[in-house]
Amino acid sequence: MMKPRPRMLQYSSCSIIFRLASNLLNSLAPCLSLSINIALMIFFKALATITLATTFHYALAQAEIRYLSGTGADKTVQWDFYCTDGMNSKKWSKINVPSCWEQQGFGEYNYGHMPLNKRLNEEGHYKYGFEVPLKWQGKDIQIVFEGVFTDCEVILNNKPVGSHQGGFYEFSFDISSLLRYDRKNLLEVKVKKKSDNTSVNQAELEADFWNFGGIFRPVYLQVNPREHIEHVAVDPRADGTVRTDLTIKNPDKATRLRLSVQDFNRKTLATFSEPVPKNPGTFRTVHKFSNPKLWSPEYPNRYLAEYAILDKDGRVLHQRIVKIGFRTVEVREQDGIYVNGVKIKFKGVNAHTFHPDFGRTSSEKMSIETVNLIKDMNMNAVRLSHYPHDKHFMNACDSLGLFVLDELTGWQAPSYDSTIGRKLLRELVKRDVNYASVLFWDNGNEGGWNRAYDHEFAEVDIQQREVLHPWGAFGKTVTSHYIDYNYLSGTNFANRQIFFPTEFLHGLYDGGLGAGLNDYWAKMWTNPLCAGGFLWVLADEMVNRTDTKLLDGDGNHAPDGIVGPYHQKEGSYYTIKDIWSPVFMENKYITAAFDGTLNIENRFHYTNLSDCKLTYRWIMLPTALGNGRSIIEEGILAVKNLQPMQRMALKVNMPGRWRQADVLEVEARDPYGRHINTWTFPVKSPAQTTDAILAATRPQQMVTFSETGEDFIFNAGEVKVVIDKKQGTLKQAVNKKGVLPLADGPVAASETDKVTGVYHTETKDIHQVTVAYEKNRMNVVWTMARDGLVHLDVNYKPSNNSSFCGIDFSLAEDKVERIKWMGNGPYRVWKNRTRGVAFNVWEKKYNNTVTGSSGFIYPEFKGYYSNLYWAEIFLKHGNSFKVYCRSDDVYLKLFNPEAGPDPANTVVKHSKGDLSFLHGIPAIGNKFSKPDVLGPESANYQFDAKRVLNDYLAISLVFDFRVY
Repeated sequence: MMKPRPRMLQYSSCSIIFRLASNLLNSLAPCLSLSINIALMIFFKALATITLATTFHYALAQAEIRYLSGTGADKTVQWDFYCTDGMNSKKWSKINVPSCWEQQGFGEYNYGHMPLNKRLNEEGHYKYGFEVPLKWQGKDIQIVFEGVFTDCEVILNNKPVGSHQGGFYEFSFDISSLLRYDRKNLLEVKVKKKSDNTSVNQAELEADFWNFGGIFRPVYLQVNPREHIEHVAVDPRADGTVRTDLTIKNPDKATRLRLSVQDFNRKTLATFSEPVPKNPGTFRTVHKFSNPKLWSPEYPNRYLAEYAILDKDGRVLHQRIVKIGFRTVEVREQDGIYVNGVKIKFKGVNAHTFHPDFGRTSSEKMSIETVNLIKDMNMNAVRLSHYPHDKHFMNACDSLGLFVLDELTGWQAPSYDSTIGRKLLRELVKRDVNYASVLFWDNGNEGGWNRAYDHEFAEVDIQQREVLHPWGAFGKTVTSHYIDYNYLSGTNFANRQIFFPTEFLHGLYDGGLGAGLNDYWAKMWTNPLCAGGFLWVLADEMVNRTDTKLLDGDGNHAPDGIVGPYHQKEGSYYTIKDIWSPVFMENKYITAAFDGTLNIENRFHYTNLSDCKLTYRWIMLPTALGNGRSIIEEGILAVKNLQPMQRMALKVNMPGRWRQADVLEVEARDPYGRHINTWTFPVKSPAQTTDAILAATRPQQMVTFSETGEDFIFNAGEVKVVIDKKQGTLKQAVNKKGVLPLADGPVAASETDKVTGVYHTETKDIHQVTVAYEKNRMNVVWTMARDGLVHLDVNYKPSNNSSFCGIDFSLAEDKVERIKWMGNGPYRVWKNRTRGVAFNVWEKKYNNTVTGSSGFIYPEFKGYYSNLYWAEIFLKHGNSFKVYCRSDDVYLKLFNPEAGPDPANTVVKHSKGDLSFLHGIPAIGNKFSKPDVLGPESANYQFDAKRVLNDYLAISLVFDFRVY
């Protein structure tokens, strides 16, 4: 099994020299016993000979690349620059290349929805001087632009070279006859942000994303011998068949073609040879490689295919090395999508090439980081929205393992016109044809399809990949966007086509994406005609503007990511990671009868679970009194054989002290050590944990009682508690450090009931205050005993069809510094996004982050937290109080989260409380959908007293206002 390599490998004469030199060193090892100095002298003399010979040979045989720009956002070269309008315009200065000129302080910022007639439509003029060696004369020299937005005119030494339209595509020009060899050359590039082609503007500039001007991807010279392999297109199939289309330019001397299949250590595994046809132009070869290791996202095995053309004496005239992955893609009508004979479920995301500081200019490091981020969420696919991404991103998808939908730009109707569209699709396919990760071509997006050239993708793609119409039904597939949950029942009008939405659960602020996904995925996983889907979108596309120095998401158009603009992880990140874990584990409540059995399912497509590592830990967590974390026992869970789609009962070892643990933790890692998921199972109930903690701290002290016309007043040691006589609510709590900012509770979160009486009773030094209500929908009992603890027991009947229920208190937000709690965390939850959190003891400082809009400190402070056991609220100026929960399945609410600006369907109705203890919490919608169409988990609560023990829901709390 070949492990994926995290970067694009470059093979040049230097790497060959190094390999040969290493072999020579090994052969010289015996000499070292005679004389170190003599051996080293022999080595370096031989190395010099090898260097000269190898450099000469490979300079003739391979293309030479010389960058005129930098290679990415992290390595740039300064060119002379003039901007016609906007920031820093009408004067010559310097600009980094590659870059988006707005991020260099030039021009004007434009989001795609801005009307073209309201834009400055600035142009950028670039100049750069460079020299080329005399030895290049007579060679084929191309200038290659990997991406220029949008129209581009190239001039060399005051002579026109060529022009190009379309902002996201690689193009090149032959400049061999225009270069001055061994002399200074002047390159000029004129770039128009607004295209002269109306359809390019409609497809690219009026799309729902930021528009950036400039040479935003690298520029380089590609130098080949006059006779060379101009292009290679490869189709390596799972059975080992290698079909290749080769184009030879100026085929004067080539008589034979040699194909060597090599591993990434350059070890030759197979060699094939055949005559080159006369006047070959483009010709096809077919070879068969035995028993290849196949490419998939789980095992992204790749090889090097070295193509060489030889003259009649067997000398190499030119060679090209292509990275290939053996795999076969089939779209089986009314069945599914198969890769290497295995039916696939896409767990995918849409992704832009984007960085807040650099716009669309990227780097190899950024691409690798992004692909790893996607894979860390247990995703196996990415859709390139809505344009081809950088070559290093494609290589990262190949080497680390992601399925790719590769997209011709277009955003809703109209599309590219047929002339420019045909040209650009050929540029797209020519560049990306050999990437094993690319499974489909997308012909535009959401109606931006030009049906006139659907068939032409196959004409230029040796692999004959099928074409998608994202958002629409086409061929064997339907990729409907933003479907309601009910669509998944299969009672739609394309119910026989393979269904996989290329966009669904459109994120906005904290809505969508993880919210609703559990319901959707349960349906999608079990539907045999569903091939999975692609969430919208990976990251908040917010630009760090050079004019205002602010992050700008163009209102609510861009803050729709799973992660923040700098890839800060939001709550949905962990929800998706949990739901899409290829190791599926059923939820388990651990009781005294637990026998160690956990039911798991292998949801990998290709991986036997025996190749993964599963571990367990029985853990004692820190207590509210500060005791530390300790592990009772940990070990490995042996899975001898569990094939994909199989289930089994897993047995966890039960140590003698397992009942002393607070949590059972199970972790899974894939064959490469990448973290898959961690599951946590509480061992004790909230009541057991609370009682054990409080039993250790019960100092006996006298409780004194007094009352006024308005209040009941209790004192125990240095704790004073005041209960309002009319409402039965907490009016004041005081300890030796001062007044605590907690009051006005409990009150019902979801309905009101008139208080008819508040009564005080005393029995054996135990004081109680009972609150009676007119409709008997809630019963409240306060208890204060000699230990100074304040108990609150609430029984209530919530209203039917409510979005939340429980009890509220007020808490002064400006007094809160941080919280420490035992329960699920560290991220907040919604009713339709409860997965992805872990049971532990957590701690975090107060923040007022509005998800995707401001603050960007994650996890957010405000919101709902599930499975509360206890919490300590730390206040400014050193005071604090604790609250223990003795009831199962209670949510803690810390203030009400704020909605972002223009929040669409992500507005949530909350209860009025600042600190709440709830059995029911609200769901959240997304950009296009209210919660009521997102599935069962998003629906309101249905309460029926007959279905609840003792006809009431119960919340039992213990407040500890003491100072330790």
